Amino acid sequence: MQKKNIYVAYTGGTIGMKQSRNGFIPVSGYLQNQLLNTLEFHREEMPYFVLHEYQPLIDSADMTPNDWQSIANDIRRNYHAYDGFVILHGTDTMAFTASALSFILENLSKPVIITGSQIPLEQMRSDGHQNLLNALFIAARHPIHEVTLFFNNVLYRGNRTTKVHANGLNAFASPNLSPLLEVGTNIKCLNTPPAPLGIGELIVHQITPQEIGLLTIYPGMSSTLVRNFMKHPIKALIIRSYGIGNAPQNKEFLKVVEEATQCGILVVNLTQCMSGKINMRGYTTGHALKNIGVVSGSDLTVEAALTKLYYLLSQNLSIHDMRNIMQKNLRGELTLDEEK
Repeated sequence: MQKKNIYVAYTGGTIGMKQSRNGFIPVSGYLQNQLLNTLEFHREEMPYFVLHEYQPLIDSADMTPNDWQSIANDIRRNYHAYDGFVILHGTDTMAFTASALSFILENLSKPVIITGSQIPLEQMRSDGHQNLLNALFIAARHPIHEVTLFFNNVLYRGNRTTKVHANGLNAFASPNLSPLLEVGTNIKCLNTPPAPLGIGELIVHQITPQEIGLLTIYPGMSSTLVRNFMKHPIKALIIRSYGIGNAPQNKEFLKVVEEATQCGILVVNLTQCMSGKINMRGYTTGHALKNIGVVSGSDLTVEAALTKLYYLLSQNLSIHDMRNIMQKNLRGELTLDEEK
């Protein structure tokens, strides 16, 4: 079998950090040396790979939509020269970047795998060795042509993931969709519904910073607070509601939200629950939101909902089109009712 060539984009993150007197710090060139001196990465079974280190390295807490665009543009520049792509990234916003790239990159015909680690590669117990080894191996030997996230022996659809543990090695989960692959003594491909198939050449969409609000409902929240929140000139609002999409029937609260939808703000309803999906027809409290123009977020993660809004708001679309597309399954990010 001819060896594949994989492009590794090292954006930053724990995996390449070095111990210093003041804790772990990113050091230019350090990860490259670690990989050169680790024999497992150069075994016959492994693909060829080239490491491109970003300058400067980005702490994932500082990741912005402009950085998502830069990563996507990097993939586009190297798209025809490599068989697959591995993105090394900090864990804090890894699920956001995975979701964003899934919308920016349309018609992928090559694998894009995002991974990283909770413990630096230089440490004896680092999870980075297995995460990167497996990401490279899967990109070469078991390619899935979409944006995925590999962590702790599991490959997930990127736009279905969320970070669920601050310091555990099982840092990510996909609450509403089974994984794509599981790695054990063998690599097990699971019977997970595929993402919609793209046809044609790769399209790299432009994504730009947007004013998006994220509001979590809680008992006792005043309508005045919500009104003040809405004074900022936002273009879209995610409401994290109770259960299957329920919110207080407080008339003033509903009035504020209705005013927002009438002003052309795209308001999306997401559940606060870890898993499950929105059904605004289930209870009167959810139906009230539907009646005032709030759009169902189905079973989107917060990360996928936010980045999908970034994507839609960055296109030249009407509010009517954005409302419709928000409820469509573009890249496997949500479950349509008929797919249940």
